[in-house]
Amino acid sequence: MKEYKNTGSKDTRSGFGAGLTELGKTNENVVALCADLTGSLKMDEFKENHPERFFQVGIAEANMIGMAAGMTIGGKIPFTGTFANFSTGRVYDQIRQSVAYSGKNVKICASHAGVTLGEDGATHQILEDLGLMKMLPGMTVINTCDYNQTKAATLAIADHDGPVYLRFGRPKVANFTPEDQKFEIGKAVKLYEGTDVTIIATGHLVWEAIQAAVSLNEKGISAEVINIHTIKPLDEEAIIESAKKTGCVVTAEEHNFLGGLGESVARTLAENHPTPQEFVATKDTFGESGTPAQLMDKYGLNAEAIIKATEKVLKRK
Repeated sequence: MKEYKNTGSKDTRSGFGAGLTELGKTNENVVALCADLTGSLKMDEFKENHPERFFQVGIAEANMIGMAAGMTIGGKIPFTGTFANFSTGRVYDQIRQSVAYSGKNVKICASHAGVTLGEDGATHQILEDLGLMKMLPGMTVINTCDYNQTKAATLAIADHDGPVYLRFGRPKVANFTPEDQKFEIGKAVKLYEGTDVTIIATGHLVWEAIQAAVSLNEKGISAEVINIHTIKPLDEEAIIESAKKTGCVVTAEEHNFLGGLGESVARTLAENHPTPQEFVATKDTFGESGTPAQLMDKYGLNAEAIIKATEKVLKRK
């Protein structure tokens, strides 16, 4: 099997910050807005380099979305930044009415998603944001897996015309994708070829899927691993092709199993190639306080859970 090396654990939010810094130098239409969390979103360097293009709106997220929508009318490309909970749940009406409904070119960039926000607890963790955002007509939804991919995605969405939700996280995670990668919105990345089961993962669960595939291979189970970084538009062709080959699917995400990647995959398979599927995700619950590692273990969001789901779905083939 191909070996994926962790070149040094980094937080994905820093990948966003690096991408935004680069955009500040190369695209004068890019502006940044933050809701009192500049340091947490790693937007400091952009602010220092381009103070005239940075807007600190304070704890007024709804205002931030309205301002961003207005800026697009003048040809600006606004990137908004706050925690995922406040980027979506707190301002859903403003996103729906002012951004999605009118197709405004706003990039909603959300850090601290999922349970890996950690000790801040359930009020700050959000496990339903992918579902909220993917249901908005015309909204592109992206959930990146490591630092390099997050930086590449940040650069790519600046060239995409239309609203985007970019989701990333707080903890340091394995950085294993190529530094010079080309990020293609809506295009899945196949990490391993396999014949027995398809593991489709997104965000922080991609690295866990790789670890699971290695362990499964040692047991004689050939796992195909697909990194779905774009939840919408979904690469349905890649999913169907793989499912036809392996005959069963496991989806893995740091999100509620209701409304996330797993349900999008299930719909795709139901419409095109009905296939046994198991879900690795939170089971209709809020999070709680704890370290990211403790919470990933408690809620079954790790390689061990993916292996168990694989063993279960193989019996359903």
